[in-house]
Amino acid sequence: MTTSAEIIEVSEHRSAHNYHPLPVVIHEAHGAWVTDVEGRRYLDFLSGYSSLNFGHGNPKIIEAAQEQLKNLTLTSRAFYHDQFATFCAGLGDLTGKDMILPMNTGAEAVETAIKVARKWGYQVKGVAREQANIIVMEDNFHGRTTTIVSFSTDPDAHADFGPYTPGFKIVKYGSVEAIREAIDAHTVAVLVEPIQGEAGVLVPPDGYLTQVRELCTEHNVLMIADEIQSGLGRTGKTFACDHEGVVPDIYVLGKALGGGVVPVSAIAANRNVLGVIQPGQHGSTFGGNPLACAVANAVIEILNTGEFQARAARLGEVLHARLGEMVGNGVVTVRGRGLWAGVDIDPSLATGRAVSKALMERGVLAKDTHGSTIRLAPPIVISEEDLHHAVDQLADAIASFK
Repeated sequence: MTTSAEIIEVSEHRSAHNYHPLPVVIHEAHGAWVTDVEGRRYLDFLSGYSSLNFGHGNPKIIEAAQEQLKNLTLTSRAFYHDQFATFCAGLGDLTGKDMILPMNTGAEAVETAIKVARKWGYQVKGVAREQANIIVMEDNFHGRTTTIVSFSTDPDAHADFGPYTPGFKIVKYGSVEAIREAIDAHTVAVLVEPIQGEAGVLVPPDGYLTQVRELCTEHNVLMIADEIQSGLGRTGKTFACDHEGVVPDIYVLGKALGGGVVPVSAIAANRNVLGVIQPGQHGSTFGGNPLACAVANAVIEILNTGEFQARAARLGEVLHARLGEMVGNGVVTVRGRGLWAGVDIDPSLATGRAVSKALMERGVLAKDTHGSTIRLAPPIVISEEDLHHAVDQLADAIASFK
């Protein structure tokens, strides 16, 4: 199997159809560029759903991984290892939190936050046993485990996977009043994406996160911010919550924390919250392994410079200015923050997938979501010249449907 067509044919026949990839077969990548098996080059405008914020093959991250591969890759948490303390301290300092609980995938981190919030509710807040509830948002995306899809409003994620896990209240995203009405004596947490990525890069109204924080404090409810996609530099700040100066009780982190090399996730919280977890009550064989910690330590060092946050903010202004010029010319609206945008294509013109495929044919890789919307999230290392080139190709792709 050497050609794209051969690889795609076998992949379609032998793998489960839980994804619908674009017909491109990537062989290698550097920075913001990827190359397929036939040698064609493309600009990556998806970044592994923001897992590759720092670019493909980031030298600092790759060097850290290579050095650790020579020494130690796994101990399990049965023992300490020499990368673990640096990871916990470094991520704790980055988030401003006392304690870290490492896992592997974003969904695992969300599940961890749910468990911690419930246990905190029973042991600290004094909620009656088995009565804890967590408020979540419509159109959320937090992963695809059975518990998480129980409170998804996306039919693809939710339908036919029941029976569903109880204990969640779904309210309208962006409405503080809806949260206020849903809070009761048994509410232990509000779980929110500061920007809803899978829903189409939906940015809530100004002041929303601030008011959610105030409401949670008022009612002794934990604010859990899922920053798996929005965090670690993507929006021009370390965390999307930083745009409103909001500090949640629990940060949920993943994707870019692994630098595009290995899956790394974690939750960060203070001791009065995360201290409820005791030995044997939660864990993961691979969570916090030496290789993962070494990679994440390199990511944390990169973020501590502030360089990538500033770059995402500056290039984000360029991206949104260019995309704004397309509104009314095949584009209905543009949303986002930093180097992250949701672009709604005029549905009478084309679907998001059709535009993504046309864009691929012009050497830029992006992905659709929910019909007529495409998401744009290039690696933060992208040059301004390449950014302009990609937007030019998007304009040309849209024009081809007129």
